[in-house]
Amino acid sequence: MSTIDQSRLLQMRSTILSQNGALQRAAGRGVDTGETVANAPFAKTMTDALQMVNAQQAKASDLSAAYERGDTHDIVSVMVERQKASIGFEATMQVRNKLLSAYRDIMNMPV
Repeated sequence: MSTIDQSRLLQMRSTILSQNGALQRAAGRGVDTGETVANAPFAKTMTDALQMVNAQQAKASDLSAAYERGDTHDIVSVMVERQKASIGFEATMQVRNKLLSAYRDIMNMPV
C-alpha cells in the first residue's frame, strides 16, 4: 500500500481551488474582482471580432449589390471581398465550435 504525501495532496487541493475560482470568474460569478463577463477582456475581444466579421459581410454584400446594379465593373474586388467575408465567417464558426466543445467538456467534468 502506498503512503499519501500530504504536501502533494495540499498542492493538488490548491490547484483545484484556483481552477474553480477561474471558472467562477469566467462564469461571471467571481467574488474577488466583481468583474462580470460583459466587462471581461475576452468578451470584449469576441464582440469586437464579431463586429469586424459583420462589417466585412456587409461590405461584401454592398459590393455585390453594386456590381449587380452595374455601378461597378470590377469583378475582382467583388470576389476578393466576398472571399474575405467567407473566410471570416468560417473562422468565426470554428471558434464557436471550439468554445462549445470546451464548454461541454467543462460541464461533463466530474465534481
